[in-house]
Amino acid sequence: MSRIKLERSPSISSCFPERFSGPSMEISTSTSGRGYTTTSSYSHQVPRFMPSLPETTVDKHLVVEKQELPKVLPRSAAPAVASLNSQHHVSIDITDHESSVPSPAAAQLHKENAIGSLQRMQSLFNTFPNSAPATLCSERTVTIDLTKQQSVSAPASIDLHSKSAAAPLPAPPTISHGLVKGNRSTTGLTLYAPLYQAAMKGDWEKADEFFKSHPGAINVRITKEMDTVLHIAAGAKHTKFVEEVVKSMTGTDLTLRNKYNNTALCYAAASGVTKIAEMMVSKNRNLPMMRNNRGVTPLYIAALFGHKDMVWYLYSVTSDEYLTRDDYIGLLIATISTDLFDVALSIIQHQPELAIQRDLNGETALHVLARKSSAFASKSGLGFWHRFIYPWIFVEVPTKCSCPSSIFQIHRHRSNQESLSLVGQLFRAIQMNVPGIKAVYDKKLMHTQVLELVKLSWEQVLLLDDCQIAELLASPSQPLFVAAEFGIVEFITALIRSYPDLIWKVNEQSRSIFHIAVAHRQEKIFSLINDIGAHKDMITAYKDINNANILHLAGMIAPRDKLNVISGAALQMQRELLWFKEVEKNVQPSLKEMRDKNGRTPRMLFTEEHRGLVKEGEKWMKNTASSCMLLATLITTVMFAAIFTVPGGNDNSKGTPLVLASTSFIVFAVADAFALFSSVTSILMFLSILTSRYAEEDFVESLPKRLVVGLATLFLLYSSHACSICCNLLHRA
Repeated sequence: MSRIKLERSPSISSCFPERFSGPSMEISTSTSGRGYTTTSSYSHQVPRFMPSLPETTVDKHLVVEKQELPKVLPRSAAPAVASLNSQHHVSIDITDHESSVPSPAAAQLHKENAIGSLQRMQSLFNTFPNSAPATLCSERTVTIDLTKQQSVSAPASIDLHSKSAAAPLPAPPTISHGLVKGNRSTTGLTLYAPLYQAAMKGDWEKADEFFKSHPGAINVRITKEMDTVLHIAAGAKHTKFVEEVVKSMTGTDLTLRNKYNNTALCYAAASGVTKIAEMMVSKNRNLPMMRNNRGVTPLYIAALFGHKDMVWYLYSVTSDEYLTRDDYIGLLIATISTDLFDVALSIIQHQPELAIQRDLNGETALHVLARKSSAFASKSGLGFWHRFIYPWIFVEVPTKCSCPSSIFQIHRHRSNQESLSLVGQLFRAIQMNVPGIKAVYDKKLMHTQVLELVKLSWEQVLLLDDCQIAELLASPSQPLFVAAEFGIVEFITALIRSYPDLIWKVNEQSRSIFHIAVAHRQEKIFSLINDIGAHKDMITAYKDINNANILHLAGMIAPRDKLNVISGAALQMQRELLWFKEVEKNVQPSLKEMRDKNGRTPRMLFTEEHRGLVKEGEKWMKNTASSCMLLATLITTVMFAAIFTVPGGNDNSKGTPLVLASTSFIVFAVADAFALFSSVTSILMFLSILTSRYAEEDFVESLPKRLVVGLATLFLLYSSHACSICCNLLHRA
């Protein structure tokens, strides 16, 4: 429960009676998290709308409208009642209110860890009316210097009783607003529009002219999001522009925050330009430790945007003591999500226990890896050339550093160049520098790293007992079945080899990984069933919640993304039939006649599910055959006429061609005859397609064969026709 305690502050009210006639307000909260408990309290001088409390009055009541205390009391129109407990204290129990809504301040504290609480309080006070940025005076006290604002000048204090206090941070400087006070119009924005455009374009000359005519504009918030010129330039990746701005700013100026408490370093982290971050941090070493409103650091932002070089740099300048376990967990999940597998591998190698820790969404590293199908070799989709050279590429897997001083310090094994043969050194240079081969090397390195991540993560999972393993694999998603759905055979194999009992696991629909593989047409996963021996018959006999067996799942139509791998509805239908027959070969004969809860056998379900695809296949076949037959007929007409039009003319006395003995004429005659034969064959094949019955079984072999023969003879027809034309032109020449 959170309580708000109102305490009189004679010094503030006496110094500024026109602005503050009320007491100071102190908020105390207690939060708990993984391995820590944080008790935080802070005070804020209440504006004059709060009536002052008589020092000698006891047991009085004070009604406070919640909307007058933004960010403190619940957002409700009903008032909260405060009871005067002594001459100087009034307690307001906001949790007993009928809305039962916790205060935003308490909610924020619950979301933050012990170290992040301090920055959270600073962010909260920056949202109060007429408040100035908070200054950390000690590890437990923060002072709000209200004299730096035009309307108020009284100090307030924040006392954070934290078991893990953050290192002291510098006070943010006093800044101006580019917006008109009291009227959020575009007047101020219009004034600073040239500066904004210059920062977006990286035009330092125009910006410098603006600074000369508007001294102090370098620290002004010039957008509705409260961004300064440094925020904008850093986000736009203008390195030279940022360099000039940083030269003109002090280290304290670099701590300027926008509406969401993001410093310019947060924008630099999102942009991925490491040089910009280096310039800022070199002037203020505390910037990497400053969090935004959501409690995240620039390091996490860089990982979230997938900027590897920025992540390595920001960690090198971020204090290890400042990052909590939750920070590392979030960083691990973010690096895996953005394919920074070398960074994630380094984290797990140095803190293996993080592999089984859950993030705010309840996911572990395994949950995220199960969705990264493109990172595994089996789903990478390499082309012919890449598949050819892939086995010959040698990669070095990063190993754990013997030095424990830094979690991100990766030790990569370097082979002794002197021990390598000349051929070995040459091959290494080729695979690291030739663009096409380098791309294959990068892919294989990624495949190796992600597989190592899976193995290391699973090793930590195996340290748990069976109940804990089952719980981890059950929520919030089921990585084993997700990997089976995506067809990540390496993931499944790595888990089953060290924990064979996984083959018996079923999901909420009572389906095993092999049932999932059949339903989602994952051939490589289903082929693993042949490696489990006699257990195959028992697993394939499983029934799901709909009383459907594995053959019923094969009879269901494939997901759209799997169908679209094959072009043409007729060929898609052929693939579906072949898949059904392949699964049928691997199950007991009794399953073929088994019925689901709707009374359908697998074959009946297949017919019902694929009725629409059969119609589409028939339409596609007829359209293709009609178009091809039209072309074959036209060319046949031309070739038939060419037989009676001999190049070079005929001998009038004998009626024989004049060039009968020439080689070119013989080639012409053979090509013409072959073209005529091909055209007739092609027409007959396409005609047979048009007159077919279009039963399901016809799509397996009959129709595809006719289509292939028709297209092949049509191709030969075109080739022969081209050859005859060339011979004819040769004679005319």
